[in-house]
Amino acid sequence: MAESVASAAVENMTNQAMECASPYLRYFFCYGQIVQDFTNQRNALKLRKQRVDTRVDEAKRQIEVIYEDVEDWLKRAEKELEQTQNLQDEIDRVKCFKWCPQWGWRYCLSKKLAEKTPIISKLLQTSNFAQVGSGGSLQGIEFITSTHFMDSKSSKSALNQIMEAMKAVNMIGLYGMPGVGKTTLAQEVGKHAGERKLFDKVVMFTMSQNPNINSIQDKVADVFGLKFQTSSREGRAEELFKSMQRVNKILVIVDDLWEEFELKIIGIPFGDDHKGCKILLTTRRQQVCTKMNCQKEIQLGILSEDEAWVLFRDQAGLEGNSSALNNEAKKVAAQCKGLPLAIVVVAKAVKGEGLDLNGWKAVNQRFKDSRHLDNEDFGDVLQPLKLSYDYLKKGNNQMTENDIQICFLLCSLFPEDTEIPIEILIMCGIGVGLFPNANSIEDKRNEMVMALKKLQKSGLLLGTDDAKRIRMHDVVRDFAHWLTSTGENRFMVKDKLKKWPDMVESFECYTAIALWNCSSNIKFPDKVEFSKLKTLFLKGEWKWRRDDFLVVSSTFFEEMKALQVLFLQHVSFSAKRFPSLPNLKTLCCVRCELKIFPSSLTNLEILALFETKIFGISEKLVKLPTLKYLRLSGVQFYEESEIKIHPSLLSRLTSLQELHVHSQNTINLLELNSLSCLTALSLRLSTDQFSQEDFVFPKLQMYTIVVNEHFSYESALRTLKICNFPSSFSAFNNLFYNVEKLKLQNVRGQKNIVPSIGEMGVNELTSLELESCYDMEFLTVITRDQGPSVAFSNLVELYIQSMGSLKGLCYGHSPTRFLQNLKQVIIKKCCDKLKTIFTTCQALSMLHLQELTIRYCDKVEQVIGFVQEEEIIENDCPFCCWPKLEILRIKFCQWLKYVYVNTSTLGRQSLKSVSIESCPEFIQFFNMEQNKYGQHILHRGLGSQESFVNLTHLELTSIALLNFKYLFSEFTARTLEHLKFLMIRDCSFLEHLIEEVEKVDEIYVSNMKNHYPLFWPKLESVHIEYCENLKYLCSSTLAQRLPNLNCISILDCPRLIQVFNMETNKDDFELQNHCWPKLETLDIVNCQILKYVLPNTLLNVPFLQYLTVINCPQFSCFIVQAPLIKELVLRDVGNSHQLCNIDVHVLNKDCIVVGNHEEVFQVQGGYSFSSIKELYLTNLLEVRIIWNDFAQVVTLNNLTSLKVSDCKKLRYIFSPTNARSLSRLMYLCIKGCDELEQIILAKDQVSSSSSNADIGLQPLSFPNLTQIIVTNCGNLKSLFPFGFVPVLPKLESLELKRNSKLEQVFKLENEVEMAGEEETKFDKLERLTLEELPSLIHFCPKGCHFVLPALIELEVKDCPKLTTSFFVDSQKFVHCITKIPQLVKQDAIEETVTDAIFNKNINWSHWGGSQLPHIT
Repeated sequence: MAESVASAAVENMTNQAMECASPYLRYFFCYGQIVQDFTNQRNALKLRKQRVDTRVDEAKRQIEVIYEDVEDWLKRAEKELEQTQNLQDEIDRVKCFKWCPQWGWRYCLSKKLAEKTPIISKLLQTSNFAQVGSGGSLQGIEFITSTHFMDSKSSKSALNQIMEAMKAVNMIGLYGMPGVGKTTLAQEVGKHAGERKLFDKVVMFTMSQNPNINSIQDKVADVFGLKFQTSSREGRAEELFKSMQRVNKILVIVDDLWEEFELKIIGIPFGDDHKGCKILLTTRRQQVCTKMNCQKEIQLGILSEDEAWVLFRDQAGLEGNSSALNNEAKKVAAQCKGLPLAIVVVAKAVKGEGLDLNGWKAVNQRFKDSRHLDNEDFGDVLQPLKLSYDYLKKGNNQMTENDIQICFLLCSLFPEDTEIPIEILIMCGIGVGLFPNANSIEDKRNEMVMALKKLQKSGLLLGTDDAKRIRMHDVVRDFAHWLTSTGENRFMVKDKLKKWPDMVESFECYTAIALWNCSSNIKFPDKVEFSKLKTLFLKGEWKWRRDDFLVVSSTFFEEMKALQVLFLQHVSFSAKRFPSLPNLKTLCCVRCELKIFPSSLTNLEILALFETKIFGISEKLVKLPTLKYLRLSGVQFYEESEIKIHPSLLSRLTSLQELHVHSQNTINLLELNSLSCLTALSLRLSTDQFSQEDFVFPKLQMYTIVVNEHFSYESALRTLKICNFPSSFSAFNNLFYNVEKLKLQNVRGQKNIVPSIGEMGVNELTSLELESCYDMEFLTVITRDQGPSVAFSNLVELYIQSMGSLKGLCYGHSPTRFLQNLKQVIIKKCCDKLKTIFTTCQALSMLHLQELTIRYCDKVEQVIGFVQEEEIIENDCPFCCWPKLEILRIKFCQWLKYVYVNTSTLGRQSLKSVSIESCPEFIQFFNMEQNKYGQHILHRGLGSQESFVNLTHLELTSIALLNFKYLFSEFTARTLEHLKFLMIRDCSFLEHLIEEVEKVDEIYVSNMKNHYPLFWPKLESVHIEYCENLKYLCSSTLAQRLPNLNCISILDCPRLIQVFNMETNKDDFELQNHCWPKLETLDIVNCQILKYVLPNTLLNVPFLQYLTVINCPQFSCFIVQAPLIKELVLRDVGNSHQLCNIDVHVLNKDCIVVGNHEEVFQVQGGYSFSSIKELYLTNLLEVRIIWNDFAQVVTLNNLTSLKVSDCKKLRYIFSPTNARSLSRLMYLCIKGCDELEQIILAKDQVSSSSSNADIGLQPLSFPNLTQIIVTNCGNLKSLFPFGFVPVLPKLESLELKRNSKLEQVFKLENEVEMAGEEETKFDKLERLTLEELPSLIHFCPKGCHFVLPALIELEVKDCPKLTTSFFVDSQKFVHCITKIPQLVKQDAIEETVTDAIFNKNINWSHWGGSQLPHIT
């Protein structure tokens, strides 16, 4: 007692002394109290700020203006929390110092905390705000309605892209053709943004072609509750600018923007002026998005056929889908081709008209004839298209105002839905005189390409998968036809013409005519007045016979004096001379027949023959003095196998600018140097044509030259393909300097590309393919004395195969910008001398590499390495190689050890797919040796965590990985948030996927768990095969965090104990019943000691369809709830003779028991497992019942195949109830089931309490069962009950063997025997086998007569008690009858049978073998 009083007195005196003494002593001795005060005050400030922030956010949502003192307090509170965060971190980091004599540190920290605590206290005292703001204005979302939005595939995709883009960028462009629904979609975006409260304000306004700025400013001001104080446009813009800056998050939707526009003119802050302001603009022209610097450009596509019909039906007020009237209406909807505006306008035009079937047919015909465009009811379709068309004239300084419009109209001449070749369009455009200011063919081509791109971006043309083709939407095409239906520039376009059109008016008014797929039976008039016709497209109907042409006489063209473009396809000239067409500039023939050469066309500039049959290229070609473009592609000759061009013929075509000959030819290459105007050349050549040693190709702007290889069209403008070429490359010297695509195959004498081939460094080369060039050692050889300073600077694709002498990519110093733009590298079969593919310098310069593939390179040891050993020591700091690498494939490299011999962060966050296969020496991605400071260079395992954060696909097959027991470190595993596909095959080292860390910094682990929880949200597929040491995949914690898992497949892992380790649960997640909501496939095969999949008793997999467990004898009870199961395979599962003791009944759920249990399917609810199609059960020693069907109905109406084998304790297969649901069962196989007494349980064995007992009264039938096999079932006495209705109408094969107690195949359902004259046919039964059945008495029941008309094989062996006889009739139909002496009628039948066979062996075939008795 005295001691405690003394202690209290001492403490009281100490505290008083501290209060009286200098505060500096308090920093030493009251450290704990100071820390506690600071922590409490800081936490209170943090909570108070959160509450004030919440009130401010609510006020802003109510469009209130926040008071300045509130904003000032929030700023000061935020500043204090930021400034004191480091103090809090220091407290947390070194809590152990509380018990350590670090007095200097304590003093400094105490002083800082004591100074900050009063400041925080004062902030808390001044935080009691009665209100945080005042005022308000209208929400802009109230003005945005989205009532016509249709959730189509294209609009939904665009909507999702926009909403996702808003999270990352500030300017989004939505573009698409007129009428596609851009405005409606933009309204829907505004509606979504408002409903989800993503923005404080949403405002939408329309710019149009001539925007009204004042009106737009008024609209925006209303949304922000602003009353303008000034009247000038500039003053209003400034007011609006400042008002919007006060709102944190704003969405501005700028609709129908036609050209680049400065939003500040309206008063909208953006970019650095307001980083919380997001802009969504809509436009018809993609180039507007580009000019507005949109960070994301999204195209809105058209509707699908089904979506178009739904929209049309709803807008037209139609009902149902099946009537003939609606079928005709569907045709009308289809004519709108998925364009929402056209669909809505047309539907509204016909709505309420009460159209009958003929009325809809008339509307459909009007569409086909394009007459609907003349009707004012359809003006809304034309208006936006006409506006876009007229707008093409604006801003075309380099084009005449009509050039781009004529280019658009030319596209409308082609058939509906045709992908139009751009080169054909270019030839036609040049022919009609487009872009006269462009001098050369190449310049005109560039202008045409620019025009087509502008039309595409304007929404009037559509792109295709082929960059060399474009397409025109059908509604836009109809619009173009409407434009050209009147006036001076009139077009006629007809398709599938069967006869020459009857015209009330003259043909004279047409300037362009296109007649497509004309019947060969058409009789063309001899002469028609076509005085204004400038363009004619004529195509015959395509037929299987290539020589079936549309025949046209030359007189048909005689009155076409103004014709400038003639395009012919499947046409043959019957005349002896080509018609005289003095103004023709372009002649293009595709698959035609020209018996005469067009030499009379004195103004012809373009001659193109595609797969056309001609007599030859004669001297008459010289009579075309203005010819600038000559193309001969796939040309055939009547008498010659190659194009024979007479000597000196080409050299006289002095105006020729482009020459394209893609067939074998006899061109004298020296003549090319006489063509001073030549700029483009594409030729197929052979080695023999390079006999002149002094020949050098002229310098060209565009070329594709193929030597000793078939010609193929290339996307590159300048291509060289040289194969099997032993000669010098001097002929190509003028081409190597600007070649874009180069392929060298089996060329000799070249040890490098630079400088031997390309002295200037081939810096325009984008694609290089090298194959079987056995003398080549390097791509470049650069020394201090020779070689270019820059080489391969624009190379994008590199393909190397079978290069036996290749030692590396560069010898000597790497040139500047060497491989800096390389994106794809494929290296195959470079086996002999290549050990290191890239040096470190080369790898560091490849900043754009996206895909790397290496295959069959046996000598390669490392992908990236140093040239000299000492460089490794000098450069042991981490490098970042290939920051954009996405795909890495390495296969069949026998000596590969590392991807990088030194440290690296490979791909950083870009790597998405990794596949490494059959690299038995592969150790790891990076060398783990220590550097000179004794530090580990990299994280252990597959790689550093930074390298795989975006990995989606990982495939590892037959690799060693330094015998690591795990694949990922724990920290790397926690970053794999994007992983979708994981396959590990034949990796003997692997024991588990993820490293189990035992001794690590607890604080670091805690932070890692908070920032990177072990969660693989996108993983869909896991495949593990032939991993002989695998013990488990990962912890059960991760197993519960795989929401998208679709497939698990584990094969041949003999040491696998559990799929997910139940003993390891690092995040302390308590395990209970588990669900994989998207799992469809689960396969586990040949895992001999596997006991568990999950520690859960019940696995809920609502979409599981395929479950296979084979050869897992130690498998413990595994219960699966899978109502949609389609295929179940269980073989050798849980045969440890230790019966699973889990009481499945208490689960009260429909489930499948995988393991050593008496029941396979546990049924608690009605109509369970109705989706199952295939069921295979093998060697399940304890199974007694497959379906417990006493209480509820199990419907098996989808079951097609059932095989039960070696289930020794199984007593029956089906109950009467589920047997009657087997309408689709086709295959039934039962083998080795020793205790099986019945396939179908007898009715008297079913509990009378069953609610479905009355169903047993229904007749039994298996309408689709085709094959039955029953063998080695020692207790089985009969197969099927038999009634008056045929039970097996489609049975084709019945095989019964070694069933020792089988007495009857078909047993009567009641004891009354059938009359002898009762006859039953098995019309499909072809094969019947009864073998080693010592107890069998009846095949067919007593008194039954079976007829087997289709039987072709019958085998009866060792059935001594069989009383059924077999015989054939005159039609070779087999009959079966069981003798009943007491029945007179039966005796009468048997009197007609000679030597009836009972209990004898039979081996009968329809084609021969044992003889059966005949019926007389």
